[in-house]
Amino acid sequence: MDICILIPYDCLDSLTCISFIPHTSIHIIGVLVKDLLDKGLTVHAAIRDPSKSDRLKLTDVADASKGSIKFFKADLLEEGSYLEAIKGCSVVFHTASPFMTDVPKGKEQEMLLDPAMKGTKNVLKSCSEVESVKRVVLTSSMYAVCVDAQDTHDVEKCDESCWNTQASKDYNPYAYSKVLAEKAAWEFVKEDSVKYDLVVINPSFVMGPGLKAHPTSESFTFVQNIGNGLMKYGCPNFGLGVADVRNVAEAHVNAAFMPEAEGRHIISGTNTNILSMCQAIKGYPNYPLPKSRVPKILVWLLGPLMGMSRTSVKRSCDIEMKLDTSKSVEKLNIEYIPLEKTMTDMFAQEIEYGLIKDP
Repeated sequence: MDICILIPYDCLDSLTCISFIPHTSIHIIGVLVKDLLDKGLTVHAAIRDPSKSDRLKLTDVADASKGSIKFFKADLLEEGSYLEAIKGCSVVFHTASPFMTDVPKGKEQEMLLDPAMKGTKNVLKSCSEVESVKRVVLTSSMYAVCVDAQDTHDVEKCDESCWNTQASKDYNPYAYSKVLAEKAAWEFVKEDSVKYDLVVINPSFVMGPGLKAHPTSESFTFVQNIGNGLMKYGCPNFGLGVADVRNVAEAHVNAAFMPEAEGRHIISGTNTNILSMCQAIKGYPNYPLPKSRVPKILVWLLGPLMGMSRTSVKRSCDIEMKLDTSKSVEKLNIEYIPLEKTMTDMFAQEIEYGLIKDP
């Protein structure tokens, strides 16, 4: 019979290929690449402009590790541009996705939805043309599962069998792009020419300390606003899931190299809300952290002025997120980091980097 061999991490000689863009993705990528390099792997990093690779500080990480990193020029929307980076690789981590939350009305299809699907198909097509590729790990999102906390109450159990049906071109088009991109990926790998496995990671709101503090990441901006007093008089109490970036990176690595890994995996350590996230930050009593919630009716009235739609306020404010993450625990061996450690470690890192002012 055929035997699938799981090679120990300390003697892996497989090549891995990473593709990425800034924003939240770089938060995940830094920790993921460090994990791979520390295991002695050679990482092919496909980026738009290799001449600016020093900004990512990944070369410094490689120099201090057992592994090595090589940079390749590639563009998500340019067909075939990933081929050179993928050659010789056994695993491809596809973490790149168009990121736009402020798309001009009427341009959603052109600027966000079509590029999300095209980019995914481009990468998967290139992977199918490289014989060495055995597995592709796609970074999707919890948004492909659900978009609002209420969605998790509208089903008997919100797990990997669920798909986001609330988002659309008109309501949260970014979330809708994650649905379309992941569905396009699953549809693509049904083709007979595809010889590799596809495994998908669906993280919730990614928090925790990164390789460094990234001021352009929405996660770091969120904590920065908390620490600098933007919500000291109260916060909108949205229900959400939180995933520690260290668990998210671990999930990617295990999805890549555990032979039994298959399908989708929700990665979310805590079903929580914004106020509980703030209260989880310990050891900083002098900082202007929010201690109360803003009433839902007030959030509903003022939400549009703060970039929040009234629909999202209605469906998420003061509603607990209920994600079932048992598959990630059972199949990927994830032991989730407590919310208090996630938030406190991240808060400390932002203070260290000067993103949160000394009160």
